[in-house]
Amino acid sequence: MNEKIEIVKKIIRALHEGKDVKTLKEEFRDILSKISPFEIPIIEQELIKEGMEISEILRLCDLHVELFRDFLESRELSDVPRGHPIDLLMKENEYILKQAEALNLYANFIEKESDMEKIKGIMKEIHKILGELRKIRIHYRKVQMLVFPYLERRGVIAVPRVLWGREDKIIVGLRELYQLFLKAQEDPSKYVKKLADKMKNIANETLELIFRENKILYPAAWALLSEGEWAAIHEIAMDIGYIVEVKDEWKPKAKPIMPYELKDTKISEEQIKKLPEEFKATLRSIEPDRYEIKKEGDIELSTGFLSKEEIEAVFSSLPLEITYANNDARVKFYTESRISGGFVRTKTIVGRRVGFCHPPRLENFVMNVIKELKEGKEDYKEFWTRIGDRIIRVLIVTVKNKRGEMLGVLEIVEDFTEVIKNPDEIMKKIMVL
Repeated sequence: MNEKIEIVKKIIRALHEGKDVKTLKEEFRDILSKISPFEIPIIEQELIKEGMEISEILRLCDLHVELFRDFLESRELSDVPRGHPIDLLMKENEYILKQAEALNLYANFIEKESDMEKIKGIMKEIHKILGELRKIRIHYRKVQMLVFPYLERRGVIAVPRVLWGREDKIIVGLRELYQLFLKAQEDPSKYVKKLADKMKNIANETLELIFRENKILYPAAWALLSEGEWAAIHEIAMDIGYIVEVKDEWKPKAKPIMPYELKDTKISEEQIKKLPEEFKATLRSIEPDRYEIKKEGDIELSTGFLSKEEIEAVFSSLPLEITYANNDARVKFYTESRISGGFVRTKTIVGRRVGFCHPPRLENFVMNVIKELKEGKEDYKEFWTRIGDRIIRVLIVTVKNKRGEMLGVLEIVEDFTEVIKNPDEIMKKIMVL
C-alpha cells in the first residue's frame, strides 16, 4: 500500500504539472494494474492524513474513472456502441462516482479539521456536490422503469428488487443528509461530526451500487435483451433525459419492443454463458412472466390498454370532474365523479354550445377565455369559486395532439375545501415517500 500511495503522489504531482490522465495511465501501467478501483478512496484518505490539499486529491477523480472503466471492460462490455443506453448509463455512473468520491474526501477533511472558518468554506463545496447528487434520481428512474421490466418479464425478480432497495436507500439517505447539512450550516460545532459520518456512509453506498450496476446488472442486461428492447429503452430514456451530455447518437435497426410484447422470454444456454457469475445464481428457479395485458375489446391508447367499462370506471373514480369541448366550442364529453361533486351537468349538454352551458352573465367571459387559449396566449387559466359552502378550483386547459395542434378545451373542476379550510391538518398528513 505504501508503494501505491507513493505512486499516486507522483501522479498527482504530474497532473498538477498538466499531464493528462491517459498519458499517466500508460506511464504507470504496471503499478496501476495492481490498484483496484476500490483502493483509491483508501489511498486518498491516507493522503489527507498527510496534509495534502483536497483540491489536489480531487484531480484523481478522472484517474479513478479510468481505472474503473478498464476493470469493467474485462466484463464483456467493451463492444457496447457509443450512445447506446448502457454506454450512457455507465457514463452517468462515472459522473456519479466522481461526485461520491468528492463527498467522501470532504467528509474526511471536515471530520479532522478544527478550524471552523475552513469548515464553513468547505460547506459551500459540499452544497454543490449535494446539488449534483440529487440528479442521481434521474439515473435510477431509468434503471427502475426501463431496464428492470425486461428482466422481470423473463422471471428475473430478485436482482431488480435488491437493486431498487439499495437505490431507494440512497435516495432516502441523500434526503436525510441534506437536512443534516442544513443543521451543520447553522451550528457546525454540534453537527459536523454527524455530517461527516453520513457523507461517508452515502458515498460508500453509492460507490458500491455503481459497482453492482456496472459489474452485474448491465452485463446481464446486455446479454439478455434484444436490440428491439434496447430500442424501446433508448427512445424513452431520451425523453427522460440523462445527467451527462449525449455526444453520440445510437440508431437501432430493430423496431422498439415493449416488455408486454415479449412472447418468448426463455433464457437460452448461449445467453447464460455470457452472464456474470454473480447473476447466474439467480436463475435457478425463475418463472417467466407470460401475463397478457391486452384483452379482447381493449382500446389501445398511447400509454396502455383499457376497455370501455374500465375507461368509464376510471373517470368516475377521479376526485375531480371534467368537461371537454371541441374546437367548435361544442361539449363532446363530461365525467361524473363518485368521490366529489362539481357543477351540475346532464347528458343533454352533449353537443351543446359551451357558452350556453353557463348563465348569460358568464357567457362572454367563458368564450373570451376559450378565445385567449386558442390564440395561444396561455396554456391554461385558473379560477376559484364557491358552490354553497364548498371552495372549488376551476382549470380551463388547452387540449393538444402530439403535433401541438389544438383539439379543444378541458374544464377541470376540483374541490379544495379541506385543503383551504384545514391547511394544518393537511400538513400533518403529508408523507415523504
